[in-house]
Amino acid sequence: MKSPVFKFPLFALGFRIFFLLAGFAALALLILWQQMVKGTLSPPYFTGTYWHAHEMLLGYAVAVIAGFLLTAVSNWTGKITLQNDGLVGLSLLWLYGRILPFYAGLLPDSLIALVDFAFLPTLSFVITKTLISSKNYKNLIFVGLLGLLMLGNVMIHAQMLAFCKNSAAIGIQLVLATIVLMILVIAGRVFPIFTEKGLKGVSIPRNSQLDILAIGSAAILFVLQMASISGTILAISALIVASLNAWRLANWFVFRIWFVPLLWVLYLGYGWLILGFIFTAFAAWEWISPSLALHAFTVGGIGVLTIGMMARVSLGHTGRAMKASNITTVAFVLLNVAVIFRVILPITMVSWTNVFVYGATLSWLAAFALFIFVYAPMLTAARIDAKEG
Repeated sequence: MKSPVFKFPLFALGFRIFFLLAGFAALALLILWQQMVKGTLSPPYFTGTYWHAHEMLLGYAVAVIAGFLLTAVSNWTGKITLQNDGLVGLSLLWLYGRILPFYAGLLPDSLIALVDFAFLPTLSFVITKTLISSKNYKNLIFVGLLGLLMLGNVMIHAQMLAFCKNSAAIGIQLVLATIVLMILVIAGRVFPIFTEKGLKGVSIPRNSQLDILAIGSAAILFVLQMASISGTILAISALIVASLNAWRLANWFVFRIWFVPLLWVLYLGYGWLILGFIFTAFAAWEWISPSLALHAFTVGGIGVLTIGMMARVSLGHTGRAMKASNITTVAFVLLNVAVIFRVILPITMVSWTNVFVYGATLSWLAAFALFIFVYAPMLTAARIDAKEG
């Protein structure tokens, strides 16, 4: 059998390269967006704010999802999903999707769209093949969720390519909804386990009926939003979703999590999602700007939860103790400060919103700079316990 060209620790398992790419993307994509806001850089290919939304969701967040799923599926099936040369190829496909939009005008728009779109089907194929070959059919739900991400991406590109006039906004909504639903599904699986492993003597109750209600109601809410339902119907629906998910989180909660950064960062991230549902209700009643609800989901729920999951998965799969360093803990705090700047403070002092957004940007950048500083060395080095992966 031919020896792989790229047989390095960075390409030993999916979480390594994709978490590293996600960390750098969290910095680069936000810096580029700030230049676009200032007018010193023109939005490439994607018009208006669509570049920012597309790249933070289908760039950053999807990189984290790819790293998580490639690694989790290996755990579930006992088979390596992708490594070495194949993993290099998949990561380059993701990277080209970020770069090619800046060559709009030099390359055909259809090529730019095709390269960006190709990543999710390729990832889905790799995961599906591994799950089916291992008869691990119950986890095919994640393939279905990847399919919804693909559909959302198609809708975004359809408007950019002038096939549709108003499909991009719905596509962004679908992508955001799918990522949040994926987080809710994964949370039900890992929060109880992580809490029990992180706190000795703790047993977390499972409630499958509540899980179904919390996730199902969230799915219905997002469908209502995409159907342009607003006002009291949407507000009451959002409050029901918030209540069910708060109940779910309360069932898992143990006060001692506040002494374990790898736990409290996840619980706070879930808490920001719940606030996102509450703010969706407030926005439906026109009490606050819809942008605040959106960023509660994105900066808060997705941002905080993903940095927490990347930190935990990276420690576990490089053979290290499940303990966040002081620098990592500071990164967790800074990211939550970014949410406060972006989501909470603008409610109280609307005229200072631009200042708060700037503060959120600096906090976000500092958090991910620290993440890269701590985790890049371990992601690029072999496991300390000499095991494979």
